[in-house]
Amino acid sequence: MLEKHNTLKIKKFLKKNSIILFTITFSGLFFNNFSKATVLKNSHKEVIDNVWQIIYRDFLDSSGNFKKSNWIEIRKEFLSKTYSNSEEAYDAIRDMLSKLDDDYTRFLDPKEFNEMKIDTSGELTGVGIQIQKDEKTDDLIIVSPIEGTPAYNAGIKARDKILSIDGISTKGMTLEDAVKLIRGQRGTKVKLEILRGSKSFSKDLLREKIELKSVSSKLNRTKDGLLIGYIRIKQFNANASKETKEIIKDLETKKVSGYVLDLRSNPGGLLDSSIDISRHFINQGIIVSTLNKDGLKEITRGNGQALTQKPLVVLVNEGSASASEIVSGAIKDNKRGILVGKKTFGKGLVQSMRPLVDGSGLTVTVAKYLTPNGTDINKFGIVPDIEVKMNINPILQKEIGTKKDKQYKAGEKELINIIKSKNQENQFNPKTKNLKVFLEINKGNKVFSFN
Repeated sequence: MLEKHNTLKIKKFLKKNSIILFTITFSGLFFNNFSKATVLKNSHKEVIDNVWQIIYRDFLDSSGNFKKSNWIEIRKEFLSKTYSNSEEAYDAIRDMLSKLDDDYTRFLDPKEFNEMKIDTSGELTGVGIQIQKDEKTDDLIIVSPIEGTPAYNAGIKARDKILSIDGISTKGMTLEDAVKLIRGQRGTKVKLEILRGSKSFSKDLLREKIELKSVSSKLNRTKDGLLIGYIRIKQFNANASKETKEIIKDLETKKVSGYVLDLRSNPGGLLDSSIDISRHFINQGIIVSTLNKDGLKEITRGNGQALTQKPLVVLVNEGSASASEIVSGAIKDNKRGILVGKKTFGKGLVQSMRPLVDGSGLTVTVAKYLTPNGTDINKFGIVPDIEVKMNINPILQKEIGTKKDKQYKAGEKELINIIKSKNQENQFNPKTKNLKVFLEINKGNKVFSFN
C-alpha cells in the first residue's frame, strides 16, 4: 500500500512539474494548407491557436487515440467561441489539451512558465534562501541559506523567521508573494527583517545571480579502508553535468576505488544533461535513442571522454524518473555498473518546452526514448539488478548515503564485491594453477540479493 501511495505521489509531482527533457524555441504561428490563415492578433484566440498548431505539428501520441481529423474539428470548435479575458482562454486550452490523453502535455500560464524556466536553468536572481510557511503558526521560515550567497554571507541561518520584506509585513502573506518580493533585478537590494529567538534585526541584501546546486557528494571510507565516492543528483538541470564533472575530477584525485551514484527520487530534467552525465561514466556505446512522431530515430553514443572507469553502483527507486532512467538504462544496458534499489518510475516520453505568444508556455510530448538495448520503459520502469527496500523508518537528511541508509549500505556492499573481484582478477595469473584465486573471482562475480 505504501509503494502504491508513493507511486501516486510521484505521478502527481511529474504531472505538476511536467519534467522536460529538452527545450526548443518556437516563434510565430504555423498554418496548414487545409485551413485559410486566420489573423488572430490582439485576440485571446491567438494563444489558443498557437497551442493548437504546435500539437498538430509536433505531438507524439503514446496512447494511439490521437487523430488529426478530430483535432481539426477541435480547432473549429474552440475558435468559434468568444473569450473575454486570458483566464477564459487558458481554461479553454486546458480543456482542449485534456482530449489528448497525455498527462505530460500541459499548458503553463506566464507565472508557471517562468518558474519552469528557473527550475530547468539552474539559476535565479535573488539572495540565496529557501523559505517555507509554518503550517501551525503561519510564520515565514528560512529553511536554509545557500552556501556562498548574499544571505549566507550575511549570517542568515536556518529557522530564522522573516517578519517583513522591504517594510511589508509577512503576516498573512503567501509563500508565492514572499518569493516575488525577495527576487528581483540583479544588483538591487532587498531589506529583510529577521526574528531569531527573541531578537529581531534587519539585513540589507544585494540580489545576485544564484546557481541552484543539484549535485552533492561525500567521500566514504569502508571498514577495509577503501574510499568510495558518493554522488547524489537531485535534478538534471542545466548545471548538473558541470557540477558532476567537477565532483568526479576531485574524487579521482583522492584515489577513490569506486562510485555510488544516487538517483533516488530524482524526477528528471534536461535530456542534454542526462546524456552528458552518462558520458562521464560511459566511454563508448549507445547512451539513448529517441523516436519522434514520424518514427525517425536519433541515436546518441558515448564520446570517448569518460572521466572514470572505476566500478560503479547506481541507486534508484520509484521516484527515479525520466532523465534519471536514461542514465540508469545506459549504465545497465552497457554493463557499466550495477543498479540497486527499487524499480524506477517508468517515464519514457520526451517533452519539449515551448514559449507561446503571450508569455505563457506549453510542454508537449514530442518523442519517446529507448534504452541502449532498444527497451521502451514507459509505464514499465527499469528493474534494478539488486532489489532493496528503503528503511522502514524514515532516516534524517544527513544520514542519506551513509551506513544508516539501507539501500546505500547494500549498494556499497555490492561495490566492494566488484572492487575486490577486479583486484583479484588483476592479480590472477592464468599460467598458474591458482585455483583459490579463480574461485574467489567467480565468487565475487555472483549476483547477491537483499531482502
